[in-house]
Amino acid sequence: MRVTGGIQTKKRHKKYLKLAKGYTGGRRTLYRSAREGVERGMCFAYRDRKARKREMRGLWIARIGAAAKALGTSYSVLIDLFKKAGIDLNRKMLSNIAARDPEAFATLVEQAKAQVSA
Repeated sequence: MRVTGGIQTKKRHKKYLKLAKGYTGGRRTLYRSAREGVERGMCFAYRDRKARKREMRGLWIARIGAAAKALGTSYSVLIDLFKKAGIDLNRKMLSNIAARDPEAFATLVEQAKAQVSA
């Protein structure tokens, strides 16, 4: 009598088919196609988790730069000003303040200018 390993095989197949939920055609129903699609998707997911961090930083910098331009300065000058004034806000927080509360952002910039010039 030969051993087929049916229980483990079924469990493994079910795992991949469950992960292929939402795929269309054979990629959802056929084990081999589902496994190929899921593994390819996992590669993209791993890569894009890293890429999202880079993209978000770029977005934050663009928002801060736009708010700085509205106040008559540039992004690089503004960041240097904050560093010299000892204002330790990361780019994510600065962009949130710049986008949601421009008056508070302008106040921060004025405060930094006053601390550096004094």
